[in-house]
Amino acid sequence: MTIGHGFHATMTAHPGKGGEVVDFLLASPSLTNEDCVVFLVSRSASNPDVIHVTEGWTSEETHHSFFATAEAQELVAQLGELIDGESEYVDAVPVGGKAAI
Repeated sequence: MTIGHGFHATMTAHPGKGGEVVDFLLASPSLTNEDCVVFLVSRSASNPDVIHVTEGWTSEETHHSFFATAEAQELVAQLGELIDGESEYVDAVPVGGKAAI
């Protein structure tokens, strides 16, 4: 499947809440959405409260359609309560690689 839209996000959880953020993200409905081709969650090796997410979607439109739903908006609000400050987003389109987790 072709990836037409993606991004890399870095967020910092409230102190000691990094594991909770990771668990929350790994339960995200993005993982089961067929238009979400890449969904990778990782943590900083030096600060476990810093979490990185890389997503790749079939198109920008499918990404926006998914996040326009009431369910997604509720999840974003819940995630926001776990995050300290603003998340940083960089647009990036995954083009290949390997993930064996």
